[in-house]
Amino acid sequence: MSVGTVRLRCAVSGPEDGPLVILLHGFPECGASWRLVLKALAHAGCRCVAPDLRGYGASDKPRGVAAYAVARLVEDVRGLVRAMGAARAHVAGHDWGGVVAWWVAMTAPDVLDRLVIVNAPHPAAYAAALRTWRQLRRALYVFFFQLPWIPEWSLARGDYAAVRALFERDGIGDDEARSCVDALRAPGARSAAVNYYRASMRGALTGTTPPFARVDRPTLVVWGERDRYLVPELADPPAEWVSDARVVRLPDATHWAPIDAADRVSAEILRHLGRAA
Repeated sequence: MSVGTVRLRCAVSGPEDGPLVILLHGFPECGASWRLVLKALAHAGCRCVAPDLRGYGASDKPRGVAAYAVARLVEDVRGLVRAMGAARAHVAGHDWGGVVAWWVAMTAPDVLDRLVIVNAPHPAAYAAALRTWRQLRRALYVFFFQLPWIPEWSLARGDYAAVRALFERDGIGDDEARSCVDALRAPGARSAAVNYYRASMRGALTGTTPPFARVDRPTLVVWGERDRYLVPELADPPAEWVSDARVVRLPDATHWAPIDAADRVSAEILRHLGRAA
């Protein structure tokens, strides 16, 4: 599906006249990570779209770090809403997809109806948390990803053993992990995935990241409390930046809540959208 400067491979399901819900995946995943949630939302009457984000799977993989700056990622979401023939959409994002969703809410609120975040901190809260050792030690990989070529090599080493281990440690089976690994096999995909982190860091250091803005759209945060990568306090978005937020904590879910707690995530999203499960 063409969304402007790139084409995104998208899974689309649900009635054409249903409310549009865009599901954005994280690292190192792909649109298939949302498949159980997409199925549940579509069954409840939503028109659901789960793209492979730019750089992943069968989607276009523009070269260079700048191609993965926040503004480009937000424009992809705007273009996806337009390509679906809608003016606005509900946007749900997990991990990096959640970061993109936060920036959509801050910089493109005209295309957003309701916001759903799954295990992705508000950027202002994350920046503050990185000043603490508790979060910094969980985010050392972000700094490792700033190195040239070595991160790409390490991801692919041993037939993507490091990627598989991320999921295995949290009880995610190989059947679920395989689609994510396959999405990284495409030429250019590993560099694209790492370039999200490089672009984010460069934007912060050069001051080219857009300024934070207040989010006034109704916001749901679903948080798997067994998250190894984010401290629990990051579930609560800063009140000064988010005016209308409801936080649902899932004690038994991991960072990969759209996969290992898909039923609960789906139910909470439908409740947020005012629809019956």
